[in-house]
Amino acid sequence: MKPRIVDKRKIILAGIDFYGNPFKEGEGWSTQNAIGQLWQRLDNIFRKKNDSIKYIVSDAGYEVWIDFEDEQKSENRYIFLGVEVEKPDDLPLELVTKTLPETKYAIYTLKGEEIKSDWPSKILGWISEAGLEQSYTYIYEYYDSQRFKGMDDPNTELDIYVPIK
Repeated sequence: MKPRIVDKRKIILAGIDFYGNPFKEGEGWSTQNAIGQLWQRLDNIFRKKNDSIKYIVSDAGYEVWIDFEDEQKSENRYIFLGVEVEKPDDLPLELVTKTLPETKYAIYTLKGEEIKSDWPSKILGWISEAGLEQSYTYIYEYYDSQRFKGMDDPNTELDIYVPIK
């Protein structure tokens, strides 16, 4: 799989995070596991606090996997879910912020059934095959509301951003 390479400005995200084994209650794409429950929790916060959340850039969702390189060493993962904001001011107490640094990214676009595949284990291989090196130990999934239409839609698309040097 050949990535697109782009330079991105610093990105400020507002959302919630999780540390632990996200697949303890269910593997893969499931509303039963910690990631699915985290998305539901984030959605509930945004529905209840929508009027008090200022400076939202778009309704696109970000799922950030931090320390992605160490994935094979432990079952625990640090995952952050959020949306981009212009500035981290006046956020509800339930939300925290993360700032992704200005860097270059390799973007891999997954389509349809590819999204449900075991692509996370292939990411580092794709980077190596493309002759690239990670600049930071995270990746993020970008859920564009125009292209991501749900897991069961064969036309759905999801972008995976890998920071590179």
